Amino acid sequence: MISCFATTVRGLEQLLADELSSLGASQINVVNAGLEFSAELDDIMQINLHSRLASRIMIRLAYSGYRDEKDIYRLAKKIEWDKWFHIGNTIKVSTNAMRCPLKSLDFVTLTVKDAICDYFVEQVDARPDVNKVDTDMRIYTFLTEDSATIYLDTSGDTLFKRGYRRLKPEAPIRENLAFGLIKLSGWTPDRPFYDPMCGSGTIAVEAISYGLNIAPGLNRNFAFEKFLGFDDDKFNKMKEDAKKAIRKDIKLQIFASDINRTAIEIAKQNFQQINLDKYVEFSYGDFVKKRAPAKNGVLITNPPYGVRLAELDSLAELYPQIASNLKQNFAGWDCYFFTGDLRMPKLLRLKPSKKTPLYNGALECRLYEFKMVSGSNR
Repeated sequence: MISCFATTVRGLEQLLADELSSLGASQINVVNAGLEFSAELDDIMQINLHSRLASRIMIRLAYSGYRDEKDIYRLAKKIEWDKWFHIGNTIKVSTNAMRCPLKSLDFVTLTVKDAICDYFVEQVDARPDVNKVDTDMRIYTFLTEDSATIYLDTSGDTLFKRGYRRLKPEAPIRENLAFGLIKLSGWTPDRPFYDPMCGSGTIAVEAISYGLNIAPGLNRNFAFEKFLGFDDDKFNKMKEDAKKAIRKDIKLQIFASDINRTAIEIAKQNFQQINLDKYVEFSYGDFVKKRAPAKNGVLITNPPYGVRLAELDSLAELYPQIASNLKQNFAGWDCYFFTGDLRMPKLLRLKPSKKTPLYNGALECRLYEFKMVSGSNR
C-alpha cells in the first residue's frame, strides 16, 4: 500500500473521504482541506480518473522531523527518485508550510531541488531539467513546526480542471466546489435542477456529468502517466470501462439562466463543444422575474457577492426581490445559495434550514438551504 494525500476545498473533506473510500482508498484520516489515506497504484489511477471532489492526489515519499535545511536535504536525498521517473522528465519543486521556523521557503525549495539533482548525478551522472511552467513531475514539500513531508504529485493539472471549459467569464467557480454544492444539496438525477445565475455554466455541467455518470477525468491527462512502469494498457482499460458506464439515455431536467447575455452565449458554446447542450435548457433573464421551470426541484446558484460598498448596497436591494420571487414562484423547491455575503439570510428575511461553512479559495462562504414549502412562505 502507498501512503497518499488528497487535497480538496475546505468544508468538503468528509464528502471526499466517502468518495475515495468507494474508489479503493483505505486508512482514511480527515485533516483540514484534505485527507491522508492508503491505496494501491491502480486505486490512485482510478481516484484521479473518477474523483469529482479532490483537487490533487499526491504520494508521500518521505517524512521526518527536522532542525534545519540540512535535515530536509538529507530527507530528500535518501528518496529513490529513479523508481518513479528518469532524468528525461522535467521537475518542479514547491514548498508550503504552517508555523515553520525556517527563514526562507524559497531556500527550502532550492534545497530539495538540489537533493533530487544530486541523487541523479550519483546514479546516472546527469540531472533532470527544471520546468516551472509545463512540467512532468511536481514535487511538494510541506513543513510544520517540527516535521517535513515530501510528496510526489500524481495528478498533473489540478483535478478540478476537467478539460471541458474552453471559454469562461471572470472568476468562475471551481468544478470540484461546484460538485460539492450539488452533493451537499442531496440532488438526484431524477429531479429537476436549476441554476438561475449560471455564468459560464459550471454548476450545470457538473450536474449533467454526475447525472450521466461521466468520469470527470476522461478528457485530460495525468502526471502518473509519465511514471516509470506506467501500465498504459491497464489505464486505457479503466477509461474504456468508464466510457461504458456513461448513462447516455437518461432523461435529465437541467435548466440554466443568467442576466448576462454574454455569459449565456459562453455557456452555450462550452456545452456544445463537449456535446452536452441537449441536456440543458438555457434562457436569458433576471432571476427576480423568473418563474420556476418545473413544479418542484433543486435550485443551486452562486450569486454575486460584492466587496465594494456600492456593490454591497446593490445586493442589499437585490436580496428582498429574490426572496419575493422565491415565495411567489418557487414553492416546492429546495433552494441553495452559495455566497461569501453572510448578510444574505437576514436581508432575504428567510431563515435557512441549513447553513454549511465552505471556502472559495481563502474566502469564507456559506451554502444556505431554503426549503420553499408550498403555501407557508407566501
